[in-house]
Amino acid sequence: MRSRLSLILFFLAYILSFVDRQIVAVLGVQIRDAFSLDNVQIGLLYGSAFSVMYALAGIPMGWLADRISRKWMIVTGILGWSLMTMWSGWATSISMLITARMLLGVSQAMLSPAVYSFLAVHYSASQRATIFSIYASGIFIGVGLSFLAGGTIAQLYDWQTAMIAVAWPGFIVAALIVFLVHEPARTLPNSSIIVKMDVSYGPWLSSAKRMFRNRSIFLHMTGFSLLACTGYTLLAFISILFQDVYQRSDLTPSFGWFFFGVALMVILSGKLADLLARHKPSRRYWMGIVSAAALPLYVIALKSSDAGTAFWFLGLGVLIGSSYNGVATAILHDYIADDQRGFITGLYLFVVSIAGFGLGPPLAGFLMDTVFEGPQAVQNSLIALITVCNLLAMVFFFIAEKRHESDAVR
Repeated sequence: MRSRLSLILFFLAYILSFVDRQIVAVLGVQIRDAFSLDNVQIGLLYGSAFSVMYALAGIPMGWLADRISRKWMIVTGILGWSLMTMWSGWATSISMLITARMLLGVSQAMLSPAVYSFLAVHYSASQRATIFSIYASGIFIGVGLSFLAGGTIAQLYDWQTAMIAVAWPGFIVAALIVFLVHEPARTLPNSSIIVKMDVSYGPWLSSAKRMFRNRSIFLHMTGFSLLACTGYTLLAFISILFQDVYQRSDLTPSFGWFFFGVALMVILSGKLADLLARHKPSRRYWMGIVSAAALPLYVIALKSSDAGTAFWFLGLGVLIGSSYNGVATAILHDYIADDQRGFITGLYLFVVSIAGFGLGPPLAGFLMDTVFEGPQAVQNSLIALITVCNLLAMVFFFIAEKRHESDAVR
């Protein structure tokens, strides 16, 4: 019962983290107009300003999650990002908004390493893809709420009011975790696993280098970073796509409904991955391949001149293309020792944030502003980036599946 309560509260926290993370893209048109920004700057604000700090903080936060109270790390992170979201609503300059966005990244880096380490204590390896997928589904409920709630509030009032409004629930969830969640006992490492992994738990940078000597970890993180690049780039420019290309800003809040479906797809993907893994654990990678196979749906949507067709095919693409999120983290735990769960999560968040979140949106903005020209510059830029990312991701997953058995430690 206690483990389920903790999962529910962490799930709520993860929802709120993505409401506060995504709200900048939902309000992108209003923020762009308020501060006279171009597409590259919007990409940097949404992606790099957040992701660089999130990524740099992720590894040491994962290292800390294996050593200090995970509960208090989670609470501190929630309070920190809620304050930064509120501060964003008071921003009177782009520099204030960037500063708040950077500190938001540091605060949110405290959450997932501590949560995954916490949950791994309570649930067995045969359950983790399902449990981690339930937690990861909070990403898309949060994104959906940011579109629906944040977008609606912004249309009724303004973008500053929307920022302040979405910050408040974080303080309530933090208080509930303080009073209802209890720190689990730590388990001792299995020495035979550590020998096989050849990872001495010394300085965190040295540990990261040793982990990447495991070829499957490299293949895994590269493949899922490419899928993250697709997902975050679409999220960064979805409001601009509907406004600038189709002159349908009303579609932006409505697009949020798709993400509730994605949350369900993430859970189903995790459950299916656990069923497939009963016969062969490497088959969990099939869910990553399925996500990458959403590419034709994106291309059809972005090639269409009709707003309705673009809306529905983009929604279907997101439903399939984002379903991998819980499975990705679960697979990683096949490659590491028991006392390194927080660290591997922090390392994964670092790689995904830099390669996916940090590079994808600014690169897409650069393509829109300088490479592609004409009324279809936005669509062509997105098609070019998504095609490269998804095709390469499939290649990495195929190779990783073949290597999984030889590189796994459990």
